[in-house]
Formats: sequence, C-alpha cells, structure tokens
Amino acid sequence: MPKLVYDFAEGNKEMKDLLGGKGANLAEMTNLGLPVPPGFTITTDACRAYLATGSCPPELADEIDHHVDLLQEKMGKKLGQADDPLLVSVRSGAAASMPGMMETVLNVGLNDDSVNGLAHQSGSPRFAWDAYRRLIQMFGKTVLDMKGDVFEDALEAAKQAKGARTDLELDTHDLQALVKTFKQAVHEHTGREFPQDPRTQMDLAIEAVFGSWNSDRAILYRRQERIATDLGTAVNICSMVFGNLGMESGTGVAFTRDPSSGQPGVYGDYLQNAQGEDVVAGIRNTVPLADLEQIDKTSYDDLMAIMAKLEGHYRDLCDIEFTVERGKLWMLQTRVGKRTAAAAFRIATSLIDEGVIDTGEALRRVNGAQLAQLMFPRFDADADKELITKAIGASPGAASGKVVFTSAAAVEAADQGEKVILVRRETNPDDLHGMIAAQGILTSRGGKTSHAAVVARGMGKTCVCGAEELDVNVAQGTIKVNGTVLEAGELISIDGTTGEVFRGEVPVVPSPVVQYFEGTLAPDAGDELVAAVHRLMTHADEVRRLGVRTNADTADDAARARRFGAEGIGLCRTEHMFLGERRESVERLILADNDADRDAALAELEPLQRGDFLELLTAMDGLPVTIRLIDPPLHEFLPSMEDLAVKVALARERGEDPGRDAALLAAVERLHEENPMLGLRGVRLGLVIPGLFAMQVRAIASAAVELREQGKDPQPEIMIPLVGAVQELQLARDEVERVLTEVVGDSDIPIGTMIELPRAAVLADQIAEAADFFSFGTNDLTQTTWGFSRDDVEGAFFSQYLEKGIFAMSPFESIDREGVGALVRTGVDRGRAAKPDLKLGVCGEHGGDPDSIHFFHEAGLDYVSCSPFRIPVARLESGRAALA
Repeated sequence: MPKLVYDFAEGNKEMKDLLGGKGANLAEMTNLGLPVPPGFTITTDACRAYLATGSCPPELADEIDHHVDLLQEKMGKKLGQADDPLLVSVRSGAAASMPGMMETVLNVGLNDDSVNGLAHQSGSPRFAWDAYRRLIQMFGKTVLDMKGDVFEDALEAAKQAKGARTDLELDTHDLQALVKTFKQAVHEHTGREFPQDPRTQMDLAIEAVFGSWNSDRAILYRRQERIATDLGTAVNICSMVFGNLGMESGTGVAFTRDPSSGQPGVYGDYLQNAQGEDVVAGIRNTVPLADLEQIDKTSYDDLMAIMAKLEGHYRDLCDIEFTVERGKLWMLQTRVGKRTAAAAFRIATSLIDEGVIDTGEALRRVNGAQLAQLMFPRFDADADKELITKAIGASPGAASGKVVFTSAAAVEAADQGEKVILVRRETNPDDLHGMIAAQGILTSRGGKTSHAAVVARGMGKTCVCGAEELDVNVAQGTIKVNGTVLEAGELISIDGTTGEVFRGEVPVVPSPVVQYFEGTLAPDAGDELVAAVHRLMTHADEVRRLGVRTNADTADDAARARRFGAEGIGLCRTEHMFLGERRESVERLILADNDADRDAALAELEPLQRGDFLELLTAMDGLPVTIRLIDPPLHEFLPSMEDLAVKVALARERGEDPGRDAALLAAVERLHEENPMLGLRGVRLGLVIPGLFAMQVRAIASAAVELREQGKDPQPEIMIPLVGAVQELQLARDEVERVLTEVVGDSDIPIGTMIELPRAAVLADQIAEAADFFSFGTNDLTQTTWGFSRDDVEGAFFSQYLEKGIFAMSPFESIDREGVGALVRTGVDRGRAAKPDLKLGVCGEHGGDPDSIHFFHEAGLDYVSCSPFRIPVARLESGRAALA
C-alpha cells in the first residue's frame, strides 16, 4: 500500500510529482535547516484517488491522524485546545506551479472556544478574532462554495459603519460582531452551522483542495499553460505562524532577482500586520521589500542570507513566501520563480557568467514561447503620448485596447474581435478567463507579487499594477484620475516595462530582438537582452540536429525568412501564386473543355510561373526550395455557383440572354463538389488536367537553368501533393521527369511527395520507392485523421471539446502525438525501411510549435518548416530538443 502522507522532513525537491511543488520545496527547505513551520504533505496519489472515486482513500484518515499526533507532540499544542490551540493551514500544491488557481484555508482549528485561548496566548484579542473571521470567510468560499461577495460585503459594511478605510481599523468588538455575521451567513446559505470540530474543518478543507483541481479556473489555467490534466494536487498541512500579530509582524513575497528584468537585487513586497494571502491578493498596497531593513533589520538580514542560500542551492531565480511573527522569520514556500521572457534570457546568461550553470543548461531554461514574446512590438518612445499615470511595471509588453471592468466583458469583447485592457482594483483567480482574453491588465492595487502580476507574467501578458491614482469604479464603469474621467470602451495603452498608462492608442515600433534577427541591430550593440538572445541562439544552432526551413510563396517572405535564419524553403504553395489578378487564368484552365482552350491558358500561365520561381530561387540561392505543385481546392478558383445561378435567373426573368454566364454556370455545376477539401485537388488535378503539372515543372526547370547560367546555385525540389497510392506518384513522377529531361537533360532535381493522408503514412514503404523525399503535411493529415474540416470545426465545437477535456489544446496548434503523431512515426519508419537515405521534413504550421518540434526531433525528421516569423522559435526549440 503506497504511503499517502509525508512529514516535511521526509521529502525533497525531487519528489514534486508526488508531493507537489510546494510540499517538495517545503521538505527541501526543512532539510536545509531553514526555519519552516512543522507540517506534513498529503500526496497527489491521494488526490487522484479522490478524483476517481469521489472520496478519500480509506487508509488516508489513519495516516493523517498519525501525522497530526506527531505535529501536536512537536508543537506542544493540540487542535481545538481551549487554552493554547494548534492552528494549521491547508494549502494546495500541484507539481506544476498554478498560482492562485486552487484553494487555501488558513487558521484551521479555531472555534468558539479556542478563539479565546488564542486571544489569551497571543495577548491580542483583536488578532484572535481577526484570525477567526478569516477562517470562516475562507472556509465559506472554499469549502462551502459560498460567493465571496457575501463576506466582502459584510466586511465593507463593518468598515463603513466604523468609518474605517481598512480592516486594520476594526477593533475586537467589531471583529466579534463580524464573526457572528459571517456565521449567520454560513447558516443562511448552507443550512448548517459553521463546523466547530477542528478535525472536521481539516477533513473538509482537504477535500475542497482536492476538488479544486477540477475547478473551472484551474482547468482554464492548465489549458493555457499546457499542464497535464491527470496530475492532481498535493495538500500541505502546515502549523500556522502569524504575520498579523501587530506592526512587528508581517508577511511578504521575495525574489532573488527581479522577475521582470532579471537584474540581481532586493525585489519583493512586504506588508506589516498581515496574513499570507493579503500580499498576493493586492487588497492593501505593500511596501518594497527593501523597506524591511528599516522595519526589522534582523529579519531582513536573515531573509537575505536565506535567499542567497536558496538561489545557490536551486541555481536559479527563487520565488519565496515568508512571514515574520513578532520578529521571528519563517519560510512558507519557495519555488523556481515565474519570470518574464526578457528576465528568462538575462538570468540564464547571467548564471553562465557567474559559473552557476553551463550554456546547455541555460538553453534548457528558456523556450520558444518566451522568445516569441520578445519579438512583439514596443511603444514608440518618440510618439506623442498623453500620460495618465505611472505605476508598477509588473509584466513587460506594449498593449492597447478598450477599457473593460469585468472579466465577462473582456471575454465578450474579445469574442467580437476587439482588443481590450482589463481594469480592476485587483484581480483574483476568478478573473483568469478575462485576463486571458485581454491584451493587458491594469490594477489600482497590488505590486509585483500580486495575483495579477504573477499570473500575467506566467502567461506573458502585459500588466501594470498598483496604480493608486486611479479611482476604479466598476459599478459606474469609470476611472477617475487627476480630474480626468475614462469610461468603459475608451482606448488606453499600458507599458508593462515602465508602468506607464496612456490615454488613447500609442504607435508601436519593432522590438530590438526582431531588429537583431533582421540584421539591423548587432548583438554587441549594447542591448543586454539582444546579447543574451544572441548567445543562446548561437548555442541552439550549434547543437540542433533538425534543420529549419520556412513556408514561403514570395521572394519577400523568403528573403525575410533567410535573414531570420531559415536554411531553405520547406513549402512553396504554388496555388497562392494564382490568386488575385491571375485567378481568371486558372479559372479558364479548369473550365476549358477542349485542348486549344486548355493549351492557351497554360501558355498564359507558364511565363508568370517562371518569373515567380526566378524570384524565389534567387532569394534562396544556394539553399533548397521545395515547390509543391498546384493543390487548389477547386472552389477557391471557380466563381460562386450561387452567385452565377442568381445572375442567370435574373437575366432570364428580364428576358435577356444570360450568354457566357449560363455556360459558366453549367461548367461550375459539373465541377461542383460537396467537400472540395476531399475532392479534385493535388495529384488528382495534375493527372486529370493534361499539361498542368508539366507547365509548372517546365517553369521551375527553365528558371533553374537561367539562374545557373548566371552563376547562381538554385536548388529546387519538386513536391507532388495529396498522394495516397504509389501509382499516383509514379504516374506524376514520370511526367515530371519527362519535362525535366526536355528542359535540362539529366536532372538532379529531387522529386518527392507530401504525406498528408493516413493511407500514405501507412503505405509509406511503397510510396518511398517512387520518392526522393517526404514532407509531412500535418495540417491536412490532422484533418483527414480526425475526420473534420479545420475551417468549420474550430468555430463550431472546439471550445466545447477544450472545456470537456477531449482536447488539451487544438490539434492544429500542437500535434496530436497519439493519433496524428503515430501516423508520422509510421511514415518515418516505413519510409526509411524502404529507403534509408530518404529525406524527411514537416511543413504544416506544427513546424513552428515548440512542443511539436520536440516530437519531430524524437521521430527522426531531418527538418521542420514554418512561417518566417516563427523561424527563430523553431531554431531555439530544435536546439533545446537536442539537449532534452
């Protein structure tokens, strides 16, 4: 029978899958001899059992009893003891950090009797009754599923009756009355009394924490952060220490480096006479951590020494929660801290320079999503701007949008395609869906360690916190600041680096990182961030096995991708070359009903194609260019059957001759397909329309000949799309080789195919006999494997599939490893079994997705191909995949 409960002294930081991140790190700090309040951790195994059956494992109660007895013996106190009660916190702690997404209950063990013992033991009746009202409030929301407004409204009413601005101004009598009000609210809303038995409180709180793993906000956060759904959470039972025992006590959050910039120093927030959740909730504005040196130098010095020890031990930025209880420092949590993208790169390279980690480890500590954030534009420093206020830059970026005051409004506006800034006094975990929908978050309370700041940094959202000058009135839908009134719907801009808030939309300029990739900013030009990116990108290029190509159909896209580091083109979609003015030529070709008309259309298209390929091959001179022969779903190049039918009907109704429209309608009706994505396209079109593929191949070959005569080194590769049988490929290849022989004689131009049908993957050994290379078209492979159309289903039911957990994310965003991925592996294995030197790539947009790139590395592909802007991400992730 597996052990379900571990004392803090029994674990270590490597056990986070079992003990959760919080429990594993509490154990690690305990073993390091740091001042951690005694306690124990209930494992994620117990949580998974609870989630599977709806009840705790039978043996769990006995294990908890044993550890409660040990804790009581160690503390010299008992739960519910009238004269000197033991109080504990019940806190969640998943393996992956999910700040604020699951539940916490503090002060468990207080009841109508023990509150008096706490008052006597502490010498502060006010403190004891404040702790009791906090327990009832948190228990009501967390365990009894009551709305938080019930308690917050009662607290606000008590403050108004007292004429108080903050809860610190409420005295013992006020808090006793508030406890009575809270208990009445519990009875009214639940039909039962607030539980007086401490062990009942603990058991119910444990189950509530387990259940919070599947709360809406936790599910949404896991989906956003790509955290597995089946991990479960541990529960930490920790003896309480109190930061709300007067002004010589307090609570805080500290970082060993600035989580926004990565700079070393003293960073964090401290709040006197406060309990743990007050800091991250942003209910009261904190003071900078550096102020603790003047408030309590002994605790400050102890904290600085512990922070240095933890960073040295973890070899990374550490995020620390602590409490000072009447001058005694206690450590409540540490973890490797969330940081901004810029901080991630700066910290990684700083730790190299400090000799703490090597370059490989530094590369592992950054990722493609962070690099993509660094490539977003910034506000133009020279633009005219109307500054409203300046506060705390909590998460960098430049964001503009319309003001909204609620998460629901943010989601509704985003669904309509509008960009919004979510403005709140402070956010809480229930605001997560609005934070995801918004371009940025602005709060009037809180600091760099508030809920808004921590969650925004984790998501890469722009955030400005602690804008105290803002009077945010959610009910009226207004912001008042320095005589200015802003209403919902007005445009504002926020700078998450400087903390500045501007009225209106501020123009943006390219980021220095993009300028570096474009080659207009040298890595040694003095920009510290660019220098850090350059160092890690250089190492990624040195160690990666995967090549990185681009998807490009124009010379401009190809040239940009090459500047970004592309090593060729993995997909040129030739059908894109026929949109716009050329569409009529393709239309005439498809609708031609005799050889003369068809030949005329082909003759018109060939020189246009030749010019396209000359430009493309020139832009990628010396690098491979995979050109996919035309693959148009016919509806993209034919006039609308419905529009033609209306025109013909109206003409006939007016007694007019519909002329060409009638003939065109008849042809379109003849070629109409119910599902064009599964119709006459790809290799099928090339085999059915004589001369179509030959025209394209002739244009490719003649362009290559001309460039070689100019001393250039064109390297075209010809790809035949939508092949499902080797016979199709062989017939098409025969025609391609015939044309190549006519134009260039003996040709070394490779001929391959796109693997985008399940049948092609399963029969890849047969198809490989007629192919020089494969390129996996994972967009179509995903559609045909799942049996749905991307254009239709993403808006129709994907959101419900995500909510129900069928998808962790869209299979078009990140490859479905179990289904589509299995077909890719089959294609790789069978293809290489038949032809060991078969070159293999991928050219769907999955080629730029970080997680998918790691899969393609594992599967043995030779290269990935993606859109130009994602080239740096693909290079970085290919390097990280090689080190995994």
